[in-house]
Amino acid sequence: MENNVTENKNKLPTATRVPLLKILLAFLKIGAFTFGGGYAILPIIRQEIIHHLKWVDAEGFMDILLVTQSLPGSVALNCSIIVGRRLRGTIGGLAAALGIVIPSFLTILFLVAFLLPVVQESIFVQAVFYGLRPAVAALVASTVWELGKEFAGDRLSIIIFITLLPVSLILHLHPVLVLALGALLGLLCFQK
Repeated sequence: MENNVTENKNKLPTATRVPLLKILLAFLKIGAFTFGGGYAILPIIRQEIIHHLKWVDAEGFMDILLVTQSLPGSVALNCSIIVGRRLRGTIGGLAAALGIVIPSFLTILFLVAFLLPVVQESIFVQAVFYGLRPAVAALVASTVWELGKEFAGDRLSIIIFITLLPVSLILHLHPVLVLALGALLGLLCFQK
């Protein structure tokens, strides 16, 4: 397992090859074109950092998501900070965090200050948001599908998933507890 982690780190670009401005602009782009927040942003981050920029491979992205899920705060912000830190250390994490936050901050500031008082009761605005809800759900579902394919060939991972899904849905356990159970099952199943 230790070799696998080392191999993943070796696949990342070196710090000298990824300028801070590129990190900032990449996450500005992600933040500017994301609606719904939370898990809805994952397909966009995944597409950008794995397929377009090739900063992280699919396995590395799964590792980032595991860490992201165990931290308090926004999924998008946590994910951006981790990617930025992997690329350029703490300053890279800060650049990525600023990139992901600035578009939302400016949009909210504009909406609250100027647009909200004018369109708050607009039937057209309500219709747009009504249509965005299922679109966000579709993005989340597609992310679940893509992430599921990453471990579909691993029998023990599938057993852990099949065990934890009903536990989570039926018992309505806190997500941190479900993650802790997954970690415990991982320790029990994957020790050699």
